[in-house]
Amino acid sequence: MTSKQPRKQRKKLYSLKQHERRVKFSAGLDKKLKAEYKKNSFPLVKGDKVKVFTGKFSGKEGKVTLINGSKLKIGVEGITVKKPNGKEEPILIDPSNVIITELKLTDEKRKKALLRK
Repeated sequence: MTSKQPRKQRKKLYSLKQHERRVKFSAGLDKKLKAEYKKNSFPLVKGDKVKVFTGKFSGKEGKVTLINGSKLKIGVEGITVKKPNGKEEPILIDPSNVIITELKLTDEKRKKALLRK
């Protein structure tokens, strides 16, 4: 039985094991990729091209530059904030708020997983 309490849901989310956490970094595929691979979503990796479709940065596109495992967020190229010391820092976005527009398919295991039924 699962709980409906937000505090317990958050605790479960932040205490996930590494292999369970990987699944939480999935994002939906755009219409073209859905039709090609017959999948609705796929785990994100650095180098995938994504489009933000909700929030302050909706409509922006870029490559995934950072995957933050502890915060369960991603960084997208071109979505940054300038810090007082002059450095650019990526603004972290939830993976559920992006759509994958182009997959990075250099890894053989990833290709096989994509073609698997």
